[in-house]
Amino acid sequence: MKRIAVIPNYTKDPDKKYTKLLCQFLQGKAKVVMNPEYRAEGILAEYQVDIYTETDAVIVLGGDGSMLQAAEPCGKNKIPVMGINLGKVGFMTEVEVCDMESACYKLLSGDYELENRMMMDVCVSSSSGEASFLALNDAVIGKKDACMIGMEIYANNGKISEYLADGLIISTPTGSTGYSLSAGGPVSDPVLDLYIATPICAHTLSARPMLLSPKKDIELKLNEKGKNEATLTVDGIDKCTITKNDIIKIQKSKYSLKLIKLGKQSFYYTMMAKL
Repeated sequence: MKRIAVIPNYTKDPDKKYTKLLCQFLQGKAKVVMNPEYRAEGILAEYQVDIYTETDAVIVLGGDGSMLQAAEPCGKNKIPVMGINLGKVGFMTEVEVCDMESACYKLLSGDYELENRMMMDVCVSSSSGEASFLALNDAVIGKKDACMIGMEIYANNGKISEYLADGLIISTPTGSTGYSLSAGGPVSDPVLDLYIATPICAHTLSARPMLLSPKKDIELKLNEKGKNEATLTVDGIDKCTITKNDIIKIQKSKYSLKLIKLGKQSFYYTMMAKL
């Protein structure tokens, strides 16, 4: 019997209606585990703190934000993830609520494919030490107030560009349909391996998005042309403050997210349908 971890969303499913339906359907067909914080909801499941140990699959109910929260533990534990869309767009949450039962049948019978999504390691080196983060979507250096920031970007220690802008997005192919797209970046097939560097409201006509090789180490740092502080955001979560003496290094991670793909439609079909 498969062991399946279910991750609900408080905002998208406040009364746990869809979570309960999912767990009821899985009852007797798989061992369903959930975090103990949901014990009082009356959901048919086993409860334990570590839901990722010896787990065969994770089902996330929500939108792409919910998938991003599950990406790091699932990536590190090599657990495939299926998303049930309770959000608005949902590029990573392939299954709609009306198809939840049929999707579970396919999952339990092994009638699916796995799609590997590149992840990246984001390391900040400062005078106080180092901090590392794992990103599925993007890493963003953004301004802290109304003043623009000056940034330089390097590949294998060679300077390739500099910007005076509101910020800079380094995106994976998965993140190309997120913040990077809104800032004018290109859309990428999510199974490719590359970085997309997209400036945010750059104060120059020559600033354009760039595609960068993940085989090269990318380094970012602030320069003297703008504000001396910025904020680092990874997958939509503020992580730390960056100063001119800090270096942000980005490398392709050894981890990847394994997405469970049930349908035959292409990424581009999904993109046109959703956008």
